[in-house]
Amino acid sequence: MCGIAGAVALRGPLAPEIIAAIGPMTESLAHRGPDGDGFRVSTSAALGHRRLAIIDRHGGIQPMPNEDRSCWVVFNGEIYNHQHLRRELEGRGHVFKTQCDTEAIVHAYEEFGVECVRKLEGMFAFAVYDERRKELFLARDRLGKKPLFYAEFGGALHFASEIKALRRSPAWDGEMDSSGLESFLCLGHIPAPQSIYRRVKKLEPGHWLRLKGGGVEVRSYWDIEEFDTDHREPSRILEQLNEVLGSAVRQRMESEVPLGAFLSGGIDSGLVVSYMFDELGAGIATATVGFGNETHNEIPAAALVAQRYKTRHETQIIHPDLDEVFDSILMAVDEPFADDSAIPTYYVSKMARRHVTVALTGDGGDESFGGYDFRYTPHAWESRVRAFLPGRAGRSLAAWLGSRWSRSTRVPRALRWGSVLENLSHDAEGAYYLDLCFVTPADARELLGTGGSRDPRQSSVYEQVTAPYRRCPSTSPLQKAQYADLKIYLPNMPLVKVDRMSMAHGLEIRSPLLDRRVAEFAFRIPTSGKLPGLEAKHLLRRVAENRLPDRLMRLPKQGFSTPIGDWIRGDLSARYRDEVLAPAARVAAWMDMDVLRRHFDEHVKGRRDRSSSLWSAWVLERWCRLFQG
Repeated sequence: MCGIAGAVALRGPLAPEIIAAIGPMTESLAHRGPDGDGFRVSTSAALGHRRLAIIDRHGGIQPMPNEDRSCWVVFNGEIYNHQHLRRELEGRGHVFKTQCDTEAIVHAYEEFGVECVRKLEGMFAFAVYDERRKELFLARDRLGKKPLFYAEFGGALHFASEIKALRRSPAWDGEMDSSGLESFLCLGHIPAPQSIYRRVKKLEPGHWLRLKGGGVEVRSYWDIEEFDTDHREPSRILEQLNEVLGSAVRQRMESEVPLGAFLSGGIDSGLVVSYMFDELGAGIATATVGFGNETHNEIPAAALVAQRYKTRHETQIIHPDLDEVFDSILMAVDEPFADDSAIPTYYVSKMARRHVTVALTGDGGDESFGGYDFRYTPHAWESRVRAFLPGRAGRSLAAWLGSRWSRSTRVPRALRWGSVLENLSHDAEGAYYLDLCFVTPADARELLGTGGSRDPRQSSVYEQVTAPYRRCPSTSPLQKAQYADLKIYLPNMPLVKVDRMSMAHGLEIRSPLLDRRVAEFAFRIPTSGKLPGLEAKHLLRRVAENRLPDRLMRLPKQGFSTPIGDWIRGDLSARYRDEVLAPAARVAAWMDMDVLRRHFDEHVKGRRDRSSSLWSAWVLERWCRLFQG
């Protein structure tokens, strides 16, 4: 795991002041790579690298060249099939000088050109500069585990693992994109390819970029292609799932430094630890954090797995120091980011780094295998009804059943489903969008003082967020919702949180359930096989029955969340008034303060839960203080 940065001239030579900035740009990423730095500078390009040494710790120095030093690569991530790829490339005449996975990338590019990305299995963001052709090639892994930003200014294409490195360029243009504020309020983040800055873009997952002849070309190279095709007996599917999961974990065990796991109270991380035990036996280092609040504490559940597999388990009840963690999170992300679960992720990463350099996690199980029961169950209802009653009658009945289910559920957030169906004429696409929202589009517009229609379809990001839902070829609303989450929610919220919080402490995270072959396998299974009886994560639960404690299997899903609403209503209410509702608050430039004060009053008096909008406003206030002077 590393940090990369660079700049390549669009035409002609690179400005000397930009070449001189490659050192500061790279140094700003030292947290991602505390083990050293490296540079490659020519008249037209400057490449920088910060290294966290995991494989071939002495030989894997970057930037790394091919045999004749005409192509150079800087790389962030891990290539899990690098040994197999190395043998293939050696058979084609390539000569390797290291044992590092990085070298496989530059030789694969030399051999296959832009198609090299299809050969790579792993998590990655990399840049290859071809000095003979004066071409730059950037690529990001299929599911978006590793970040990559780029921007054109000062006559050069700049790129980096994090925005903070781009800020160090003398050509930096930090003009905000105000349209990103509605995206942030609605979703809690700003989805790729946009950022909070007008000139800065995010390379989307499964995409590559090529700079050639002064022109920039961006293309997709991967997608889920098969849906609903696996109709085998459940026993055969479970057998293969067990094999696929075991293989994904084994591939992620290569390391020359201490390796452990995050252990939550859920079945996903428990399964990962069980497969690690198959390879390593007892003594795996595991870590769990929780809050004193019983509903936000997974420590007792995680202990069940730790005891079964005899791990070296460390736990911590955290009492977040706002001054420590708030600004640290925003400095790590560089943009407004409202996922409050970044707080426990920050602390568990800090704790784990004391013992290991690499940690495996259970991220990705919900999106591929049907977790999030409060969100996915209505879609599963609709999928099931449509299977038996096609056409308009089926859609209407499914909508009514989904509405009745949501009104009777004990999960408050699912109540949105019923109101969405009523407001959008049984539009499942609109229902998916509104349930994904961190703050409803109507509330977001009210907070921003823009008014307008309360129809969610008028939201500035509605088309972008629901595009994957529409283009998914499956007829199952559940598959459509999961596919859209895989494309929008997962890479822009959970994976940003995990990458930035872990790398803030120089910790590498590997996620076996986000192996692209696991995801492809999951989407081949129809809804009838994935959620029979509407049981969330049915298939993972069946595999876990033979690997995890019975008591754990009976516990309800909690999620990695924080009691933000309780904090704002209680201990931090005075602090909130002083920072966010004060006359000199920075958010006053963007928000209607009368509306924000009303939300605060409703929340502290217990009339309505306004946790999301209030937390978003606080995040924006802190971000403005840090980055807007």
